[in-house]
Amino acid sequence: MTKLNELAPREGSTKGRMRVGRGPGSGKGKTSGRGVKGQKSRTGVSINGFEGGQMPLHMRMPKRGFNNPFRLEFAEVNLWRLEQAVATGKIKKGAELGAAELVAAGVIRRELDGVKLLGKGEIKTALKLTVYSATEAAIKAVEAAGGSVTVTKKAKAQAEA
Repeated sequence: MTKLNELAPREGSTKGRMRVGRGPGSGKGKTSGRGVKGQKSRTGVSINGFEGGQMPLHMRMPKRGFNNPFRLEFAEVNLWRLEQAVATGKIKKGAELGAAELVAAGVIRRELDGVKLLGKGEIKTALKLTVYSATEAAIKAVEAAGGSVTVTKKAKAQAEA
């Protein structure tokens, strides 16, 4: 049995680091493979992206669009995912579900800015859902199964508009 202090990588699988500046016989002595003079022969070189005065590639490429720092990100849930969670016993039939309950059941990873209910798949179980927003198809499908969908913030935004 191998002991922890005897562990080592397989023979020939790793290579030792190059020891530079150790005399002319080593092949990496004197200037240590950096050539003679200039910025790159010295420490603290910071010329990544510099193209000799030509406009660098990252500045030549067109910039498009706009990243809104205030945009909301939603955890999206499809109907088939809810039905799957009911079938596996993670959600009880007729349960009242909000974002926290969906995270606890493992349906979504995290709440983000809210939950958006999407209409992909079908649902046969009656559930009471409280979500940030939902598509028309999803609301109709949940209500057809005997459940209800309460939309929270989207309704307020539409009322203000």
